[in-house]
Amino acid sequence: MTPLLFAAIVFAQSCFALAMGLSLLRLYRGPSAQDRVLAMDLICTIAMLMMMVLAIRYRSSMYFEAALLIAIFGFIGSAAMAKFLLRGEVIE
Repeated sequence: MTPLLFAAIVFAQSCFALAMGLSLLRLYRGPSAQDRVLAMDLICTIAMLMMMVLAIRYRSSMYFEAALLIAIFGFIGSAAMAKFLLRGEVIE
């Protein structure tokens, strides 16, 4: 791994960690439920991106599969929370 790639990976991971910390703050302090759902969706997206950067760093396909699972579960969770906020129930 070249030093430039390593520095870019470290910079990307630190930016993602900062973004996740700020979205955790929004999740905790969000004035409305919609803000909290949006913060939760952003956390799932950032976690998926962090897994993709780890896959590049360690050259392993297992991280790509984990990122795919995080994306799928994040989408299902966001859809369920949006339906709950819209109608008040998830299962009809």
